[in-house]
Amino acid sequence: MKKLLLTTIAGMALMAGAAQAQDKVTACLITKTDTNPFFVKMKEGATAKAEELGMELKSFAGKIDGDHETQVAAIETCIADGAKGILLTASDTSSIVPAVQQARDAGLVVIALDTPLSPIDAADATFATDNFLAGELIGQWAAAALGEEAANAKIAMLDLAVSQPTVGVLRDQGFLKGFGIDLGDPNKWGDETDPRIIGNDVTAGNEEGGRKAMENLLAKDPMINVVYTINEPAAAGAYEALKAIGRENDVLIVSVDGGCPGVANVKDGVIGATSQQYPLLMASLGVEAIKKWADEGVKPEPTPGKDFFDTGVALVTDKPAEGVESIDTTEGTNLCWG
Repeated sequence: MKKLLLTTIAGMALMAGAAQAQDKVTACLITKTDTNPFFVKMKEGATAKAEELGMELKSFAGKIDGDHETQVAAIETCIADGAKGILLTASDTSSIVPAVQQARDAGLVVIALDTPLSPIDAADATFATDNFLAGELIGQWAAAALGEEAANAKIAMLDLAVSQPTVGVLRDQGFLKGFGIDLGDPNKWGDETDPRIIGNDVTAGNEEGGRKAMENLLAKDPMINVVYTINEPAAAGAYEALKAIGRENDVLIVSVDGGCPGVANVKDGVIGATSQQYPLLMASLGVEAIKKWADEGVKPEPTPGKDFFDTGVALVTDKPAEGVESIDTTEGTNLCWG
């Protein structure tokens, strides 16, 4: 009888453990890559918050920025695994929509991080920097830094990808508006007619791409003196290309991200100013939102007056410009990617 009782208790414990594991809320994080420091920090934030809330986090990433197929496969895996929600930074913001709809139809909540889908309401919610404002801030700073010479600027636009994902369009167009350049269609880049724009090239958001894109545009006009870059790895590559021809000290480079390495590059003079984002916050809020969806069936609300939840942005520079609010690299270092 005693042996039977012990066996029964053990069996009940196993069943309880299995039920507890089955009840554990699973969330998926799908980023563009797992090498870009921005997405590394995003994964760190999601992992910490999932552990805190007793959730299971499964992480996926494209092989390179632009690897749409791997992201689609990851969404399908998350559906099959019974995840409650997906946090997604999409490489192709329009082509991913059918896969996202498939997940939503299966009962998952899908939250875009950093990069809005096209259309933005293809996801249940978006947690992001105001990417247009991020671009606008560095554009305003660059114009103010140049002063009267802004009228004679020769600008290189180092964008993300030819597919023009929303994050790239928003930052590009925000920069141009901030600099005082008339936009064409604000939903795409490259159709502006201002002669100050020497050209656009794409970087894939990495250092090698930034170097090649900078070389291409310097071949078009070696006297470029302002460089907009989609992110700080691209900015680092652009700087190396300029350094190779001895022009690293007379060209203004601006960027977006505000990661710790990028802030260090601002401090060292590699980048003049950068707009700081908060990917760890984006990811941790996203995990919390999936837990709330699983527990209460409630989806997150956008910031009042916006169609996304704004996680904030700050301009980081050690050369403040009149009329443009900014923080210095000491504060930027303390805040970098929190």
